Amino acid sequence: MRANAAFVFKQGRERKDYEKALPDLIRFYTEIRKLSDIPFDVDRVARLELEWWIIHRQRSEHKPGDLEKALAELQAEIYRVPVDRMMEHGRLRAEAMTIRDTKADAGGVSEADWAKINELLKESWRSLAQAVKT
Repeated sequence: MRANAAFVFKQGRERKDYEKALPDLIRFYTEIRKLSDIPFDVDRVARLELEWWIIHRQRSEHKPGDLEKALAELQAEIYRVPVDRMMEHGRLRAEAMTIRDTKADAGGVSEADWAKINELLKESWRSLAQAVKT
């Protein structure tokens, strides 16, 4: 479901194309919700997931901080916590994405870049875990 959503999204060129991925994201989060003990809003979570995908794809059209905020908003909605508690997670994850994107656009991601990306992502998920526990 999510993989299909990503494939549909990848083929898109503008918001109306990207939104064709939404039904698969809704199905994906519906299945997650069935297993979750946190009563999140499936439709809202699916839309927030799609929104960060769009911001990431169209990053040149967004101001700095939009991606990290979108990533934080998604997790805040899933875990039903205030978004400010998820901002560090969003910042770290967005930084990892930005390194990957920038280096790939410049010709390639080095082993050192991948190591930095890996550390940022591990720290972002640690931050998320801490935010959920608090």
